[in-house]
Amino acid sequence: MEDLDAPASAHFCYRDLIECGETWSRLRPDNRPRQAETYTAIAALARDVLDPIVELLGRPALTYGFAGPALTRRIGGRIAPRVDQHAGHELNARGAPVCERLGQAVDLEIPGCDARVLAAAIIEATPFDRLYVYGPDRPVHVSRGPQNSRSVVLMRPAGGRLVPLRLSGEALRDWLRLEQGA
Repeated sequence: MEDLDAPASAHFCYRDLIECGETWSRLRPDNRPRQAETYTAIAALARDVLDPIVELLGRPALTYGFAGPALTRRIGGRIAPRVDQHAGHELNARGAPVCERLGQAVDLEIPGCDARVLAAAIIEATPFDRLYVYGPDRPVHVSRGPQNSRSVVLMRPAGGRLVPLRLSGEALRDWLRLEQGA
């Protein structure tokens, strides 16, 4: 696809998910996907996950979207391309998918909205694959992929690092109610 401004969904164009985030904004590397399937995965994520969020909570800020090799090389140790789905359907030097999970991921936040509320909305309204919640004031990581696992992981601080706690969507909603004193 040559036109990054073409609509990926009702509320997003491809550029929104390809040219976003702190590192891309600072360095502006060529981050265009090379595989047609990546564009298809970006559109599915935008249509099935991001559009419903716009309708429920407003337009999110996308803090990290598609990550091709030129962008990934510049980010460093904060990412896990082999498992995080930000590489979409892109291939490594050996011709194998960078991430075997395929699909596409994005990190997002809605200014003024608790990330746990955003996560609960994603769980209720979208067919996501994986969802990671890092805390109330941090972006949420969500993917849409062929496994459609609906895996929810709460990253909890412990001993100076984040430790994953896998939850069901219902358990996350219960935890959110407890945190908010409801």
